[in-house]
Amino acid sequence: MKILFATSECVPFVKTGGLADVLGSLPKALKQLDPTLDVRVVLPLYEDIPQKYRDAMRFIGSKYVPLGYKNNYCGVFAFDLEGITYYFLDNEFFFKRGGLYGFFDDGERFAFFSKAVLESMQVTGFYPDVLHVNDWQTAIAPLFLDAFYRLTDGYKTMKTVLSVHNIEFQGRMDKYCIDHIFGLSGRFYSEAEYKGDTNMLKAGIEASNKVITVSPSYAEEILYPYYSYGLENILNARKFKLSGIVNGIDLEKNNPENNKNIVPPFSVNDSDLEAKKKANKDEVLKILGLETDTKKEVPLIAMITRLTHQKGIDLFIAAHHEILKQDVKIVVLGTGEWKYESALREIEATYPAKFKAVLSFQPNLSDKIYAGSDFFLMPSKFEPCGLSQMLAMRYGSVPIVRETGGLKDTVVPYVSATKEGNGFTFKTFDAYDMLDAVKRAVANYVAVDKTSKSYLDRITVRKNAMTADFSWTKSAKKYLEEYKSII
Repeated sequence: MKILFATSECVPFVKTGGLADVLGSLPKALKQLDPTLDVRVVLPLYEDIPQKYRDAMRFIGSKYVPLGYKNNYCGVFAFDLEGITYYFLDNEFFFKRGGLYGFFDDGERFAFFSKAVLESMQVTGFYPDVLHVNDWQTAIAPLFLDAFYRLTDGYKTMKTVLSVHNIEFQGRMDKYCIDHIFGLSGRFYSEAEYKGDTNMLKAGIEASNKVITVSPSYAEEILYPYYSYGLENILNARKFKLSGIVNGIDLEKNNPENNKNIVPPFSVNDSDLEAKKKANKDEVLKILGLETDTKKEVPLIAMITRLTHQKGIDLFIAAHHEILKQDVKIVVLGTGEWKYESALREIEATYPAKFKAVLSFQPNLSDKIYAGSDFFLMPSKFEPCGLSQMLAMRYGSVPIVRETGGLKDTVVPYVSATKEGNGFTFKTFDAYDMLDAVKRAVANYVAVDKTSKSYLDRITVRKNAMTADFSWTKSAKKYLEEYKSII
């Protein structure tokens, strides 16, 4: 089977979010699962791609890509890494810019890329059995396939899969773009139009053979207006092709046993696991300036997140006084909207000994925080999948999350009576419901002595979290089943 992933970002080349992590891991997991698979990835040749990768690329050829009334140059480059061939499509007008997104012509840029993915197959000679596109940036490729290529040899039996990583972003533009920019007409026009706009994600939902969200719960949630951002009618009409598969994480890369950024390293099997976690916490508190003279052990709650409305920062801000009245310390690492950054600075000024806001992106520090924190707070308004809670569990930081999307699918509420569960959860998007979950978690942590029920529960829930299976192998098997079902 031949599989081609089309994506707007992919590690280690370029990254702005979780999409890049998924595309950096899933193709390799599929190849490891079945070495007979021919798995390749295609993405734009951005200016931001490090020079060391650009220097190692080989030029394959070029093609002119018709898009509306224009023919656009497309150079095709290739690079092999860890058994996967990566193609890079070059057009300096569209991609020789600093940054990946946020330009006035993003719609045209990624419509060009989506069509260039199909045109470049004539240069590479690689015609996949399955073309797997991701989010709005490449979602229109299946519609281009039907409109312009379906009767051409190589494309006739090609099947398409669309992954929706976040339905909030849909590639909406003026409907003028459908015929004048994209060159679509007739029934293909109607598939790209929605509520008076061009909607590239809607086009992909209509045209793809399968639509897969990044968690089963999110696949159910987006059928309702609260989560669908206006697409509930289309999704309910196409529910027969909709399913969800939880993302995995790179277990080797995110391994507390061999991560050189943390001291000391630790494993779930260590007899002195709690002592090693505390040593990591002490180092983090020292770095953050939150260390105190008291010998009393205080739980550290962490948030590593983008500061946006999606991530539930509003709930934390609303309840922060009640949370910080408890004997806890809290660190927030991330960047985002100005109003949230300002609010977090004010909280830090009010509680300098208990709260620290690190408003920057620091990968090495994030590893230390995962390893040193006792709890990981993730009160998202919606969460298609979420990777942070899985990374936190890998490092023994017990998650406190809202039951939504991928958080609901990966975090099981801890029940002391049965010793089952790997975290603490709450249901409604409400500050005091979140506060209750935080208080339950902190009460679980506080122990009179090492023989108490509270202390034993603390050990159990941490080990349950660390032993949860979030491997990509598990997810790759489900993707492979989906591919086989359509070809």
